[in-house]
Amino acid sequence: MKIEVNNVDKSFKKQQVLNQITLTIDSGHIFCLLGASGSGKTTLLRIIMGAIPADNGTVTIGDRFVPNKQLLAKMGYMPQSEALYDELSGWENLEFFSGLHHQSRKNFEQKANELLEIVDMVCDKDKLIRDCSGGMKKRISLAVALIHQPKLLLLDEPTVGVDPVLRRQIWKYLRRLKDEGTTILVTTHVMDEVIWCDDAALLRNGQIIAKDTVKNLIDRTPNGNIEDLFFMDNQLKQEGESC
Repeated sequence: MKIEVNNVDKSFKKQQVLNQITLTIDSGHIFCLLGASGSGKTTLLRIIMGAIPADNGTVTIGDRFVPNKQLLAKMGYMPQSEALYDELSGWENLEFFSGLHHQSRKNFEQKANELLEIVDMVCDKDKLIRDCSGGMKKRISLAVALIHQPKLLLLDEPTVGVDPVLRRQIWKYLRRLKDEGTTILVTTHVMDEVIWCDDAALLRNGQIIAKDTVKNLIDRTPNGNIEDLFFMDNQLKQEGESC
């Protein structure tokens, strides 16, 4: 599912959060929105899924403009703050959200067991969410986003609070989904995670300062560290202001 974002602006209480955002996310790619907290990543993600409207500009997914109720059934969304039911167990949360997508019992159980293995929650699947740690809630939240095998995944900082070994396992699974044709849009402020992605856009204060394939972005840096692009952009701005 190809995503086109054209000249999107968004403000909250007269403070501009996104400024003329334009980007293309190709079908079957992992696209990374990279930037610090407050750079506009979550706002852009929510506009793309249709949760909030843009002030200006358009978003299309495939050949349909967002928001679109029919598109929602094909999306998997993982927010930063876990949207889970505290009084239910991890397994019961998966069961509930699977039911919303009318999955058969057989398909649900097969997929749920696979995902619990991926996020390392098999032994804790019956624990109530209210008794889970923040990291465990994060893992169940990711499994919920994947339970109905969506064609488009929107993941807002999915590996925050996840240990390095499990983080690598999750990224390998996302790469597998991508190879199977799933389009994945992920936000992160962890610079080393961008290497798992095909393309990336760097956000700074609501503006895209660079966008390209990950390889090309890394090739633009002196030491192969994509974080340098933020410093290079800041230096250019300072030089411009001093003239």
